[in-house]
Amino acid sequence: MVSEPTASPRFFILEKDKLWSRYDVDVDELEPVNLGEAALCQRCGDAIGMLPWLPPYRVELVLHGEELGDFLKPPGDDLLMSERFARAFQEEGLTGLEGFHPVEVVRVRRKRRSPKALHVPAYLVVRTRPISRAAVDMARSRIVYAGDPPTCEECREATKNAIHGYTLEPGTWGGEDIFRPRGLSGCLTVSERFARFVERHGFTNMKLTPTEQLVWDPLRRGPPRTKPGTA
Repeated sequence: MVSEPTASPRFFILEKDKLWSRYDVDVDELEPVNLGEAALCQRCGDAIGMLPWLPPYRVELVLHGEELGDFLKPPGDDLLMSERFARAFQEEGLTGLEGFHPVEVVRVRRKRRSPKALHVPAYLVVRTRPISRAAVDMARSRIVYAGDPPTCEECREATKNAIHGYTLEPGTWGGEDIFRPRGLSGCLTVSERFARFVERHGFTNMKLTPTEQLVWDPLRRGPPRTKPGTA
């Protein structure tokens, strides 16, 4: 009996919702801000990602929209998730996040007048594991590098001018539901299971875009001249 081929897993990039949305909010960390050491590539020794945020976790929120969502993005690689999101994430056995430390919201400043009382959820600071084994497939992704492409096969990091979709190298993903792939540590990538989880619970302020449809091109350089998989 011949088995049918298994479809390749789908991945999405997780971002906060667009500016001026219902849940548009800025996060300011309050002084003093304690930072740890960045993770290092085991092969080339270069830093990977941003410096981790250490306690005390105290923030002031600036609300441009109408209400606070389940996902907030402070500076750096750390994330703020609502208590209801964190509880469901752990209860349903999703993987890839660590920390889950309570955050003190000292103040919420509104940029819009509203007579409605503002509900401030309890938030926790979480982060992805420092280094995922999942790796960007450099041959099949559409990335424009500022100079030479990556030379380190381990971290695959190099300065980028534009991204017009990316995919993961087959066999490198370890099954985690949220991670930062080698070669694109700035792209918070999630599994299809995570996407279904967000939709099922109706979590707010989360924008999910299929990785192959991501367009990040601040300098308007356009896509690479060669097609994925060609020399």
